[in-house]
Amino acid sequence: MTLSLVLFALGVGLISLLLVLNKQLQDNFDKNLAGIDLIIGAKGSPLQMILCSMYHIDNPTGNVSIKEIKPFLNPKHPLIEKAVPMSMGDSHKGYRIVGTNHDLLEFYNAKVGEGSAWSKTMEVTIGAVVANELNMKIGDTFKSSHGLVRDDNLVHDDSEDLKVVGVLQPTGSVIDQLILTNTQSIWAVHEGHAHDMENDSLAHNHSDAPKSLLEEDETKEITSVLIKFKGHNYQALNMGRSINENTDMQAATPAIELNRLHSQMDIGTKALNMLAWIIVFVSGLSVFISLFSSLKDRKYELALMRVMGATPEKLFILILLEGLMLAVLGYIIGMAMGHIGMEILAGHMRDTYRYSFSGKEFLTEEFYVLIGALGVGLLAAIIPAFQARNTDISETLSKG
Repeated sequence: MTLSLVLFALGVGLISLLLVLNKQLQDNFDKNLAGIDLIIGAKGSPLQMILCSMYHIDNPTGNVSIKEIKPFLNPKHPLIEKAVPMSMGDSHKGYRIVGTNHDLLEFYNAKVGEGSAWSKTMEVTIGAVVANELNMKIGDTFKSSHGLVRDDNLVHDDSEDLKVVGVLQPTGSVIDQLILTNTQSIWAVHEGHAHDMENDSLAHNHSDAPKSLLEEDETKEITSVLIKFKGHNYQALNMGRSINENTDMQAATPAIELNRLHSQMDIGTKALNMLAWIIVFVSGLSVFISLFSSLKDRKYELALMRVMGATPEKLFILILLEGLMLAVLGYIIGMAMGHIGMEILAGHMRDTYRYSFSGKEFLTEEFYVLIGALGVGLLAAIIPAFQARNTDISETLSKG
């Protein structure tokens, strides 16, 4: 019976883990869509470009020059409401540094909690998670590291320090995990390697506000541009295809690519869900066999209960309750296993992807799992219950 209970709990635990994991993944993906209609960047995998530029969990597909991307940065573009440049490739202690503009804050409804948003080259505003995890505050300085993983050997020791001038309020979105600055800061860090920053056009005076990207050297590069349309007319919806067919750049629609990703993940999720329910039903069969077999040893006990006044219906209900109690106990153990497993997994996922996951979230769907578990327990007990109900008192007692 113990083995049946463990098997039952494993099935329920796997179902619970999948439900919570899928819900939190979906929430994180949806929350970070941020009204972005199109992403433009270098040729490569469109999904990789989206995961990098929107979700910050992949590497860039490459860079595009200011000359190539300039038409889409024009504030007078007839189709584009907002165009937010993104420059990536550096990090600090595992948290990504992004060169961008203040429009990115509007995409995520982010507000400055302390200090101010960056306004000069080499100033940064950090997300709430960055401030909390790295214990950073306004006035702190640091050097960026090359790459998007934590590696102290890749620190830009010969570049100027970046200075924290503001901390964002928590939003629950990916912006909490970012260190934000202007694009010129990203360029300045890398161009400072030759120790000739005083001769560089970006370093002439860091106290001055940097000029618009449209006025910059057209050979300079950024990673991508996040686009929000003024309206979803025919021209806007065909912009991505036009870019892919007529330029050396790549355009990707987040909604389309994420739907493809969800459909691919759905196959695996459904397979694991099916496996979990198979485990539950196999364990239910095991419970049935255990109850059925145990009745052979309990026939004398059941007959004595009848002699002492128990009705056949009471014996029937007794065995049914035994099956249901096993189901409830298996459900409770399984839920605990599923949520503890999710909490352990959440720790690894936070370290790897910097996203917030938790095993402390309980879903309405888990109540339906309880109903399913009770159904399995009921089915497992019903035949043994009928057998107990029909116990022949005289024959059983005569055999002793």
